[in-house]
Amino acid sequence: MLETTLAKPKTKRVSQIPRQGEWTYKHWLNFPNDGWKYEIINGVLYMSPAPAIAHQDSSGELFAQMRFHAKNNDLGKVLAAPTDVYLPGHPVPVQPDILFIKKDRLDIIAEDAVRGVPDLVVEILSPSNESYDRTTKMKLYEQVGVPEYWLLTYWRKTIEVYQLENGVYKLTGKYQLGEIVHSSQLSGFEIAVEAIFA
Repeated sequence: MLETTLAKPKTKRVSQIPRQGEWTYKHWLNFPNDGWKYEIINGVLYMSPAPAIAHQDSSGELFAQMRFHAKNNDLGKVLAAPTDVYLPGHPVPVQPDILFIKKDRLDIIAEDAVRGVPDLVVEILSPSNESYDRTTKMKLYEQVGVPEYWLLTYWRKTIEVYQLENGVYKLTGKYQLGEIVHSSQLSGFEIAVEAIFA
């Protein structure tokens, strides 16, 4: 029989999947390019599928308007996902939906990634990741000192704007259809909520 002619291995080879809290940059480098978004924050792995069309529509509309405004007024650079952002003290990058970096800080943009703290970060919520963007990533952005943070909820058609005050995010406005949202970091930028959720 085959069982008697083949020697059994002396040690078992078991593929170990890290426990939450033990994921590293090395693990992140080996994730497949399969349409899923992989982020690791404080050793915890977060995965999300490709976003819904409504998510992409609202992200695309806001990105186009912000980029146009920043470029025409020589204010800095607006980037969209997927852009790797390496934040201080966090070896694994995050990928905000939209980010803005002021003109005098463009040196944090390297050839392959952003290496520093953006001046404005926008996350578009999805039903599957709302708590992640609203708690985990918000705490991270607060901790590293992102001055302004926007949360867009496309199924409610709302935008929340948070400003960093004394190291803590304060909700400075919650905007809905019929209102205009402003940015303190992207100087002079304002947009009607309807334009984002058309």
